[in-house]
Amino acid sequence: MTGFEGAGKVALITGGANGIGAAVARRLVGEGAAVVLADVDTERGTELAKELDGAFVRCDVREPGDSEAAVATAVERFGGLDLAFLNAGIAGGGDLGDNFDLTAYRRAMGINLDGVAFGVHAALPALRARGGGQIVATASMAGLTATPFDPIYGANKAAVVGLVRALGPTYEPEGIRVNALCPSFADTDILIPIKDHLTETGFPILEVSDVVNAFMSIVSSDGTGEAWFVVPGRESGPFTFRGVPGPR
Repeated sequence: MTGFEGAGKVALITGGANGIGAAVARRLVGEGAAVVLADVDTERGTELAKELDGAFVRCDVREPGDSEAAVATAVERFGGLDLAFLNAGIAGGGDLGDNFDLTAYRRAMGINLDGVAFGVHAALPALRARGGGQIVATASMAGLTATPFDPIYGANKAAVVGLVRALGPTYEPEGIRVNALCPSFADTDILIPIKDHLTETGFPILEVSDVVNAFMSIVSSDGTGEAWFVVPGRESGPFTFRGVPGPR
């Protein structure tokens, strides 16, 4: 690990107004970085940006232009971009049976998958202008294992993992590292609908601080194209994928 030097760095955080995004923003500012918070929660995002002496941009990550505007704010306000944390996400999306809801499906896929793709596209020119940088996308343990309780969520998070694994070696020659953060159930608002059930069944819930620590380990590492698992009671690290059978 090389360690993360925050002084002089500029970070963009989508979904930055609450939860994991807000906690990471506080940590990065504590390390000396400047932050741009991008979120649809204008009230909370504006308050937090003021608290952290950062900037806020209302951003619906389903719209490519919104991500581009967020990156432009980082460049205009702070002089560039070194780190894009593509963290915006929602649970749900419905199922594919009789209760299939096309609107819910498209919303979940748009935020969780398109938001990452559009964020990468928007961030790349600014990162290249800095001579390199980092992209971290929030996936989930749901992207590493089957999730029959929320199949659409599992599908888009698995897609984020696959995208990151492909982009890592693609942009490594340019000095741009791309990795995924894959937490299990963390104590954020996204968990509210099922938190009581998890508590009743004794399923361990991650502290947000554990997710932040894992994020800092990612940005302090040398790897790229990796998916870092974050589960209670274990030290976070890159998930080891088994090689697929090759041709004979």
